[in-house]
Amino acid sequence: MSVFRKLFRQTFIYGLATVLPRALGIVLVPLYVSVLGKEQYGVYATLMAFLILGNVVLSYGMETAFFRFINKHEEKKKEVQSTALTSLGVSTLLFLGTTLLLREQISNFLDFRIEFITYGLLILALDALAVLPFAWFRANERPMRYALIKIFNVVINLGLNLFFFLVLPPLAEDSPGSFWNNILLTDTKVAYVFIANLIASAITLLIVSPLYLRIGFSFNLDIWKGMLRYAIPVLIAGIAFSINEAFDKILLNYLLPSDIAEAEVGVYAACYKLGVFMTLFATAFRLGIEPFFFNHAKKDNAKETYATITKYFAIFGSAILLFVIVYINLFKRVLIPDPRFWEALVIVPIILLANLCLGLYHNLSVWYKVTDRTRYGAIISVIGAVITLALNLVLIPLISYKGSAIATLAAYGSMMVISYILGQRNYAVPYNLKKIGAYVIISIGFSALSFYVFNGNLIIGTALLLVFLLWIVIAEKNDLKRILKR
Repeated sequence: MSVFRKLFRQTFIYGLATVLPRALGIVLVPLYVSVLGKEQYGVYATLMAFLILGNVVLSYGMETAFFRFINKHEEKKKEVQSTALTSLGVSTLLFLGTTLLLREQISNFLDFRIEFITYGLLILALDALAVLPFAWFRANERPMRYALIKIFNVVINLGLNLFFFLVLPPLAEDSPGSFWNNILLTDTKVAYVFIANLIASAITLLIVSPLYLRIGFSFNLDIWKGMLRYAIPVLIAGIAFSINEAFDKILLNYLLPSDIAEAEVGVYAACYKLGVFMTLFATAFRLGIEPFFFNHAKKDNAKETYATITKYFAIFGSAILLFVIVYINLFKRVLIPDPRFWEALVIVPIILLANLCLGLYHNLSVWYKVTDRTRYGAIISVIGAVITLALNLVLIPLISYKGSAIATLAAYGSMMVISYILGQRNYAVPYNLKKIGAYVIISIGFSALSFYVFNGNLIIGTALLLVFLLWIVIAEKNDLKRILKR
């Protein structure tokens, strides 16, 4: 159990560092929908989707390769670290210089204002340069330092957003012709979102920059080639994942009629945020578990440990799914106060379930990571991306953002099933499918009753949630007793 305690402690700390940045997105939703409106919120959501894809491309799987190679080649640990840092640093600077020269052409091609493109390119570069320092913290089991820097980034970002949207307008109004008046934006307020992000990213990079000196710059060609061979399938998988996660907003923007596209993206993206509760849990779990997978791979009981971890993930994930659905009418009033956005609430149960499938997929993906078969991860992710693109292209013209939600669930569900089947053939882990399946299916059934049959009735929904939690306690009483004794 000490192994699990260590895992869950690190998961909690990484989770805190992950939850807060994403929680920032939730906290700011009421402000954004009130100040920006549907159209500008749609612009924000679409450009952020492009940034998700850009982050994957600029890191090109080197973070995962970094974890694998420092454990695989412990005698060359310093060379692995410095080679990875040099590779990412050089590639990022080349990217930034090239794209800034071509930013006008990029602006015309994507149909975004050139200043938005400039902000996006700078944010991408700054975040890419911080990837390896943060990976170093995780690899060296320094979750507190990792978390504190991430939290500080959130504080800066939040403070700047509040300043730009709430403090700056009255300051400018009281001081005509002043500095405050000169930086006030009236028609393109969404630019403040990107400016705040840019400043926070720059300060974060400055904080982690001493690690550049500690790790050092050197380059071992043989190590780099090996890391790149390992990383390229991860990159392909990452691109496919970004398509699954973000391309629905992009396709909605370009496939729907131009007079409604930005508004449709806006309402979809705002309600999509209610699915972030599952994303927060799954991401925090993945951050804590990824180094653990590699560190624990050589242990005799590794497979049994992986099976137990996946069962716990299914328990917590199923409970989160039901909890959010039961109290969705409360969440919508707090997080999306503008009723004009509520038309898209129908997608929330679908997105929550999709993200639960994605979290299970990450747990099931251990087999190809610890056996150096990352090409399978790329293949599975590409299959998911093809499903995402195909269903979006077919369904968006017919049912708008509802089609995007269905496509997301179909993609993540398919990836989960395929990974399980291939994993059992290549690295059989004794998952307790009966229990995992029972938790997920009962949670889905209770959620459907609460949302679709009883229309979000709080009393009935709460009763269903309590029954579900009681069932978990009874079913897991032996494990719970062991944990409590320790």
